[in-house]
Amino acid sequence: MSSELNPQKQTETAHQNVQSVAISPLKYQWYLWLLALSFFTRIPVKLPTHLSNEMLSDMLHHASRYFALVGFVIGLSSAAVYFFAQIIFPEHISIIMTMTFGLLLTGAFHEDGWADVWDGFGGGWSLEQKLNIMKDSRLGTYGASALFFILLIKFFSLYELADYSNGLPIIALVVAHTISRVVATSLIADMPYVAEDATSKVKPLAQQLSANGLLCLLATGLVVALLCLPWVVVVKLTIVLLITRSLIKLWFNKQLGGYTGDCLGAAQQLTEVVIYLSFIVWFT
Repeated sequence: MSSELNPQKQTETAHQNVQSVAISPLKYQWYLWLLALSFFTRIPVKLPTHLSNEMLSDMLHHASRYFALVGFVIGLSSAAVYFFAQIIFPEHISIIMTMTFGLLLTGAFHEDGWADVWDGFGGGWSLEQKLNIMKDSRLGTYGASALFFILLIKFFSLYELADYSNGLPIIALVVAHTISRVVATSLIADMPYVAEDATSKVKPLAQQLSANGLLCLLATGLVVALLCLPWVVVVKLTIVLLITRSLIKLWFNKQLGGYTGDCLGAAQQLTEVVIYLSFIVWFT
């Protein structure tokens, strides 16, 4: 999503648009939640017809505060699929069904970003080449290989957890889907967005994260983590994720000097896997 307005102007425009249609603060937050849900999932969401495309584009920046909450919904739904599937089917079949459900629920949104990043970083030499490759809807060798291996790692990680305890994959799915989106979305706060040119395929993207939005994002992740894990594990996981986030930033800055929407998807996928692997080390 591109805009000629600077971030401050975009924020002012969003509030002016809200006031012009007399949306109450509470209802505005509800619309932000619905927008975040519709952005990250295939769940049917009906947004009010009086919200113009320009308003929705501006609101998407503010909806980023709820991206972790959407991750919680995705994780909880996936965990429910696994819980009921493993009652009837073997563990490996249940995990495949759970992963398939997750891909269908999100439309493979983040997986697409992961593949695009590897295609661009692996096949491009200059910044322009990398961005052009990442914008290409076709899947290349680098992207296909990266997608295959990350799905493989997810499967065997969840299978290892399930082999130790049937409850571990449930906790891992909820925590990983929630907190991986905290890490990915938080990159918006302190990394520059790499603007794409006019030939870009249209990909709406939240490019702003206010201090309140970041606080809401972090609070969501912390609450979910504390509800699911012992506080000692939460501390260890926080340290691991801070290191992971730093390495992701170094990677993106070295390759692009910032981030794109595909980069955020790749960050989510990588962080999700790191959480699964951490669980294997700590719980099995």
